Amino acid sequence: MTRYVLRRLGILVVSLLVALVVVFALLRILPGDPANALLAANATPDQVEAARRAVGSDLPLAQQFGTWLGQMLRFDLGTSFTSGLPVLPDLAQRLVVTVPLTLIAFVVAVVLASVVGFVAAARADRWYGVLLSGITQLGVAVPVFWIGILLVQVVSLQWGLLPSSGFPRDDWAYPGDALESLALPIITVAVVMTASIARYVRSAVLDVLGADHIRTARALGASTASAFLRHGVRSAVVPVIAVLGIELASTFLGAVVVESVFALPGLGSMLITGIEQHDYPSIQGVLLVSTVAVLVIGFAADVVQRIVDPRLRATVSGNR
Repeated sequence: MTRYVLRRLGILVVSLLVALVVVFALLRILPGDPANALLAANATPDQVEAARRAVGSDLPLAQQFGTWLGQMLRFDLGTSFTSGLPVLPDLAQRLVVTVPLTLIAFVVAVVLASVVGFVAAARADRWYGVLLSGITQLGVAVPVFWIGILLVQVVSLQWGLLPSSGFPRDDWAYPGDALESLALPIITVAVVMTASIARYVRSAVLDVLGADHIRTARALGASTASAFLRHGVRSAVVPVIAVLGIELASTFLGAVVVESVFALPGLGSMLITGIEQHDYPSIQGVLLVSTVAVLVIGFAADVVQRIVDPRLRATVSGNR
């Protein structure tokens, strides 16, 4: 197991390095010069050249990448071209919004999806089991931002129950106000994630319920729920864990999109502003944080899956 973890850590490091190269290259392919963020519409050629020197876009790409890579290794994400402020503290402040939104929405989605997925599988021959399965299919197909807009229209504007946008200026100094501001975004993300995760839970539960030992337990008088809880939970959890890693990463990325719908001061608004203003350090910072989060979540899910399933640990130990 230790050898496997070390090998996965090596793959994680290589993936992060590849991500650095890809993020840097993709931003340089985009049209426009980052120096434009510092210039007025009627800038003179001398002003353009001075701005390019200020942001370093006049240097060869290899030199730009070397300078940027050195900054990354020092955990320095650079300085915003537009605000003149360091990117890292700004990112940390915005993660105070994005991370709670992601984690709370994910926990809510996992709890709901576990119930919905189990009922849809255990009662697949009943009308409500078929209905739940159909609803999850529909939930996956609906865009997350459309659900957000619908909730704003109904819950906030028509019913006046929850705020439609914004976040307290003092962040989490008053947790009740912060949670109230995040309520609709959390519901928005959780609805889509519940539908997606429930489909995998249903499939895993169906496979387990069809196993011989579960049928034997039911034949001996155990109820479906009792037989599953006593003999089938671990078998069903193993394939779902890998999916949960992917879904958590998707929840994080979905939260970034939803933030723009609810005008939250998270990573989403920072990314959109950076793209509009060609603020490369801000864009790179958001993309790197998102990429690192996705890669680390995938690594953690892979390791947890092998801890839960002895068969995978045996496979790793045997190098098969």
